[in-house]
Amino acid sequence: MRILVIEDDHLVADLMRQVLVDDGYTVDVAAAAEEGRQLVAAQPYDAIVLDLELPDRHGIQLLQDFRREGSTIPIVVATAHDSNADVVRALDAGADDYLPKPFANEVLAARVRAAVRRGGARSMEKVQVGDLTLHRVNHEVQCHGQLLNLTARQYALLEYLAMRAGETVRRSALLEHVWHLKFDPGSNVVDVHVAQLRKRLRDANSTVDIRTVRGEGYALDVT
Repeated sequence: MRILVIEDDHLVADLMRQVLVDDGYTVDVAAAAEEGRQLVAAQPYDAIVLDLELPDRHGIQLLQDFRREGSTIPIVVATAHDSNADVVRALDAGADDYLPKPFANEVLAARVRAAVRRGGARSMEKVQVGDLTLHRVNHEVQCHGQLLNLTARQYALLEYLAMRAGETVRRSALLEHVWHLKFDPGSNVVDVHVAQLRKRLRDANSTVDIRTVRGEGYALDVT
């Protein structure tokens, strides 16, 4: 699952990102409203965490724009403005939840999980690929009704491939979105995890396989 944090305070943004990454999400960060708009236009998100005091526009205006344009992405407003009037204004503008700063890390993670569960047009709690069912909120995978015991990294790898089933996913994309690396460390970490996950699927007699596309990356296929 992919979360967008729109927050101009770099220290706060880094903290939010780490909390949500530790909770199993892929996280993008935008430091301004326009950057956030561009990211939302470029790819789907399961939820947005939105600050109100942004350098180029007020967060309420951005929130209203998202809703006016028909976006149903769950949005959690996280801000130091916590008066009743601020809360009402944000909720009336289309926010799904309101989180006053400062907040405990576990509260942020819980609020985002709740927003994702409530969902929206782009939020899919359950993904079916062949005989695999991925439960994206609790990070579980079932095959023929039996739970597969995957590590957190194996699950993240499978989910990213499953959301793009049939497509070739480049190794660099897997490094960025599963390992959160924007560079290739020169190791075979992707290949090792793919091999381990492929073995788990075969041991479970799954019809789903991970195909190696030589020179490009990997693709999840249903045989």
